[in-house]
Amino acid sequence: MAGTKTRTWAWWSGWVLLTTCIAGYLALGLLTEDVSASPWLVQARSIFIPGTTTHGHYQIELACEACHTKAFGGKEALQDGCVKCHGAELKTANDTHPKSKFTDPRNADRLEKLDALLCVTCHTEHRPHITHAMGLTLPQNVCFNCHEDIAKDQPSHKDLGFETCGSAGCHKYHDNRALYGDFLVKHAQDPAMKANPVVRGRDFVKLLKELDSYPIDRFPQRELGAADADAPPALAREPQVMRDWLATAHAKNGVNCSGCHLVKKKMDSGVRQNDEKSVRGDDGKAADDKPVWVKNPDHTVCTTCHKDEVKAFLSSRHGMRLERGLSPMSPALARQPMKTDAHTKTLGCTSCHGSHTFDTRKAQVESCMGCHDDKHTKAYLDSPHHELWKKELGGTAPPGSGVTCATCHLPRIEHRQDDVKRVMVQHNQNDTLRPAEKMIRPVCMSCHGLGFSIDALADLTLAFNNYRGKPAKHIRSIDMALEAERTADKSRAAKKRNE
Repeated sequence: MAGTKTRTWAWWSGWVLLTTCIAGYLALGLLTEDVSASPWLVQARSIFIPGTTTHGHYQIELACEACHTKAFGGKEALQDGCVKCHGAELKTANDTHPKSKFTDPRNADRLEKLDALLCVTCHTEHRPHITHAMGLTLPQNVCFNCHEDIAKDQPSHKDLGFETCGSAGCHKYHDNRALYGDFLVKHAQDPAMKANPVVRGRDFVKLLKELDSYPIDRFPQRELGAADADAPPALAREPQVMRDWLATAHAKNGVNCSGCHLVKKKMDSGVRQNDEKSVRGDDGKAADDKPVWVKNPDHTVCTTCHKDEVKAFLSSRHGMRLERGLSPMSPALARQPMKTDAHTKTLGCTSCHGSHTFDTRKAQVESCMGCHDDKHTKAYLDSPHHELWKKELGGTAPPGSGVTCATCHLPRIEHRQDDVKRVMVQHNQNDTLRPAEKMIRPVCMSCHGLGFSIDALADLTLAFNNYRGKPAKHIRSIDMALEAERTADKSRAAKKRNE
């Protein structure tokens, strides 16, 4: 009898111990802020993910709190997460279905058909079996709910199915900046290629003294030489590093070695102090009130001068993991085809710009092709765009006439900083890809007409070969806008005759 009790006690003790270990393991995976460095903890947290996440969010799926801002907050908490990341984008996008439209009492009946006040009504994560492009998890003909009588208002739409509303060159739920009727009519006669096309030039250096947020007192605009370099004697000065730095805009505009490498140990931005060769205070201790020399500073140091560029980078697929406190993005984590030898790279500002050269030309093509291995990227070197870039580099074409990866995916945009208008490189490379038609105004129309741009973006074969040739299909958006304009003119003329 005693033996039976002993075995029972041992069995229950073993069961409790095993259960406690499993519960502790799962709790550790769930509660640890950054599990990405440990495969065991990644596996633990992954158990809680109920289904595959979308292409836009999979990189941060381990940062559950990014979307689930409250443990039991429901849809309202999820909405807070959506707005935190995408609210600013929607404001600049000239949203055609803003929340205010549906809080208007005149549209109250629409909410009974579709709760358009919540992002998760249309964009629900972890449901891959019903997820379409752009993370949409509603039927593709959802526009029918509110626009069932569109054929009466727009006769040109009579034979079109509701699943075609979001086709290339047609309507976008949140942003129709390049696709509304008046704009289509205005640019209906644009030529396929504009005369002498160039992209606008960057003007950051020219405007430094006008920017209140730029530390001009710390980095006066004067050219520095090798004798001015202020790296500590304890650190060996490599000749190549010195040559690289002297050729940069940094050296030419007063940004010394300490400008990037000398940081305070405790910074609000959270610079990681992971260098065993850091130069510390005079007493050899890492005093909190003394700056520390960091051999490999991260993106947070770049915010000293390039705050808005870094902010955009952290909103991109390249930097969104860093924004959420996770380890940096690496090509090995990507769902798009990436070069095998690039899998171990980590993405930060110097991944593309280099640690001391900060070569913007390399960042425009070579850095992109060093990782990406998809059809579109591989076809670039045989494209007309690359031919233009080679001519610009060779001096046979004017600055801004070449077309690089960055020309389209990191376009130069007009940006207001400290009440000063300047041209900034948009470092959020997804900004013109959600959807691709957002590329039309800031990118395509720098060189091409509106009609050609719409048709080219709608031709997937053309996109895969990096636009080597002309569009094989024609989108009728402009034709329909012109037809509607003629119909309206006839109606106005008839009304005038009857007066």
